[in-house]
Amino acid sequence: QAQLLESGGGLVQPGGSLRLSCAASGDIFSPNHMGWYRQAPGAQRDFVARITSGGITNYADSVKGRFTISRDNRANTIHLQMNSLRPEDTAVYICNLYTIHNDMNVWGKGTLVTVSS
Repeated sequence: QAQLLESGGGLVQPGGSLRLSCAASGDIFSPNHMGWYRQAPGAQRDFVARITSGGITNYADSVKGRFTISRDNRANTIHLQMNSLRPEDTAVYICNLYTIHNDMNVWGKGTLVTVSS
């Protein structure tokens, strides 16, 4: 049983930056992918970025070049550095852990990012 705890959300002006963190605890099995999804009010949950155990990254086109995902395997933690934020980035950002061998997903509760002037 793994648990995910997000932190770092808040209110930021357009063009500003935030850094999100997600710490995984409990039973964590490799190989796995960890990543971020986001859900805006009244919208579906959308993929943002993911990183594999080996450090391979993927990004949604909407955030490519602005967001950077990283991983600290020693601490079972991932980060999402968000730069040049736009109002349309406003959403609850949800951490995800996907374990490949048993095809299982674990989700965090989310952290709210609001981009507004």
